[in-house]
Amino acid sequence: MPGTRLDVLAIGDAVVDVIADAEEGFLVEERLVKGSMQLLDAGQATRLYEKMGPARETSGGSAANTVSGIAAMGGRAGFVGQVAKDQLGEVFTHDIRAHGVEFETPPIDGGLPTGRCLILVTPDAQRTMNTFPGAAHQLSAQALDEEQIRGAAILYLEAYLWRAEGPREAMRAAIRIARAAGRKVALTLSDIACIGRHRADFLGLIEGGEIDMLFANEAELRSLAEEEDFDSALGRFEGKVPVIVVTCSEKGAIALEGGRRVEVPAAPVAKVVDTTGAGDLFAAGVLAALARGRSIEDSLRTGAIAAAEVISHYGARPEADLKALVRL
Repeated sequence: MPGTRLDVLAIGDAVVDVIADAEEGFLVEERLVKGSMQLLDAGQATRLYEKMGPARETSGGSAANTVSGIAAMGGRAGFVGQVAKDQLGEVFTHDIRAHGVEFETPPIDGGLPTGRCLILVTPDAQRTMNTFPGAAHQLSAQALDEEQIRGAAILYLEAYLWRAEGPREAMRAAIRIARAAGRKVALTLSDIACIGRHRADFLGLIEGGEIDMLFANEAELRSLAEEEDFDSALGRFEGKVPVIVVTCSEKGAIALEGGRRVEVPAAPVAKVVDTTGAGDLFAAGVLAALARGRSIEDSLRTGAIAAAEVISHYGARPEADLKALVRL
C-alpha cells in the first residue's frame, strides 16, 4: 500500500512461550482441560512451571507469532506489546527482533513481571496453554507510536489482549489512528473464552464498520454469532466485514470476500508434531499475501502452507525457509 513502511503491525500479548512435553496423566493430575487455554496468577504459574519437564523458551503470544511468521516470509512486520524490565522481558525483546520484527515498545519497571505461557504438548500433538499475562496486560495507549500505526498497511489486533482495560483502550485508540490514515484493521478472535465476556464489544466493532478482516476458527465464529450452524454464523457477518477467514483444522479454510465464498484444503504434512501456533501462522500467510495484493485464494493457500510447516515441529515459530515455501 502506498505510503506504508510495514505490511502488518500487530498489537497483542507479549509473553514468553515455555513449551514442554506432557503425558495425558499429567493433565489429569493438574486438572487441566486438554486443548484449552486458562489464565494463571503468579503463584499458579510458578507452581506449574516447577512441575513441567524440560522446556524451550521463545518470544510468544498469538499476534507475536503471526508477525514473526510474516517476517519469515519476507514481509515487513511490527509488534506492539508490553514487557517488564526483567530477564524474560529481555528474552522476548531479543527473540522477536532476531526474527526481523520491529519492536519498540519500552519495557516497564516496577510493575508485574513479563508474562509467560506454559504450553504442555501431549503425544497426540494437542497443546494445552496456561497463561500468566503479567506485564502484557499493563499496555496503555501512551505506549503507542502513532506514526508506526499510520505507517502499517494492516493493523492486526489479538482478542486475548482485549480482556484488560488498559490494552483495550490502547487498541481502540490504535483503530481510530489506523482508520483515520486509511489503513485496514484486522481482528483475530483468539479463543472462545475471550468471546463470551466481550461479545458485545466485538459485535460493536463489526456493526460499526471498524473491522475490515475477521479471523476465527469454526467454534469461535459460531460462538460470536451465537449460531449452532456454521453457515448461519458465517452469514451473520456477511456484508458487515469485507473479508472473513475461518480455519477448519484438517479440513482446510474458508473465506468470505464480498459475498464470494472460497475454500482451500489443508496443506499436506508428513506428521503433526505440535499444533501450537497453527492458527497464528495461518493468519501470517494470509496477511502477508493480502498485503502484497494477492487474491484471497492465493492468500488462503499461503496460510495453509505456513500452518503445515509450523505443526510439523515443536514451537510456534517456523523452522524451515518459509520465504522459499510460500514464494510471495
